[in-house]
Amino acid sequence: MTLSDSSIRPRAGEELDARQIDSYLKAHIPRLYGQPAISQFPGGASNLTYLIQYPDLELVLRRPPFGHKAKSAHDMGREFRILKQLQEVFPYCPKAYAHCIDNSLIGSEFYVMERVKGIILRADLPSELALTAGSTRTLCKGFIDTLVELHQVDYHACGLGNLGKPEGYVQRQICGWTERYEKALTPDAPHWLEVKVWLNDKMPDDHPKPAIIHNDYRFDNVILQPNNPMHIIGVLDWELTTLGDPLMDLGNTLAYWIQADDPASVQQLRRQPSNVPGMLTRQEFVDYYAEHSGIQIDNYDFYYTYGLFRLAGIVQQIYYRYYHGQTQDKRFAPFVHMNALLEQMSLKVIRHSSL
Repeated sequence: MTLSDSSIRPRAGEELDARQIDSYLKAHIPRLYGQPAISQFPGGASNLTYLIQYPDLELVLRRPPFGHKAKSAHDMGREFRILKQLQEVFPYCPKAYAHCIDNSLIGSEFYVMERVKGIILRADLPSELALTAGSTRTLCKGFIDTLVELHQVDYHACGLGNLGKPEGYVQRQICGWTERYEKALTPDAPHWLEVKVWLNDKMPDDHPKPAIIHNDYRFDNVILQPNNPMHIIGVLDWELTTLGDPLMDLGNTLAYWIQADDPASVQQLRRQPSNVPGMLTRQEFVDYYAEHSGIQIDNYDFYYTYGLFRLAGIVQQIYYRYYHGQTQDKRFAPFVHMNALLEQMSLKVIRHSSL
């Protein structure tokens, strides 16, 4: 049994033209030969990701989804540029090979990067890894260390100083996700009124030292070395990366962090093995991040609640496409229920918060 991600035959309606892809890649990547075998990675709910296999090189192609797209989302050129610039100072980025702006090839822009082969953790920790609680704790701390390392990158030095506007980042995120959520609202979705008011009332100032923030940092976006699964060798999915408040990025990651003592209803949301013995609790996660980043965190509740609301916004945008028939992917049918549960989690946080 392999612990690396497996690909499948492309889903109906999401196939690629192998002849067009082959012609483009051979014109942009030296020494490619043979014919490509194209398959699709079944995971992910945003950009579509494909495996392009040549006899001596495996590539990954990413393109936007079909159907309605949120404004400014799925910018292939931007994601390609982030990989190109950041890879020089943050070696966990896959090598980016080519960015195609000719929509006629496959119906959209796309970019191609190297495939980093390794272990990607999903909901449950594979028994084959046989990790002890101590090893799992080391893995968890390494996961946080990599986030801290990203937040400490000098973004001016690597040419990404114009990637975003750090000033006013916190306010823009609260206002922006409120607006995006309302635009993606469907009749069966919750309105989040109490949470939106609380976030506006408790909004802190921007952290004085902005950073490159990943905005989707979780275990299924990191790649572990096959022979040493406690060592991270890759970080994926840079489409949401920008410059901003590192504590907002921490809040995004905490939104995915379901710990062992969370109630059964919350456990249904778990998509990574954050509940196994050895994994840090959310509070321990925050304390470890604060210690190793040198950042004091006094208002953890705000960042965690923001992360939950933002995650609900992402979930609702995806569900909007399903609700309106813009995608037939049945995985998205229960997303509205996920949204409602995220609201209940947020309400529990703010009703017990000391802020």
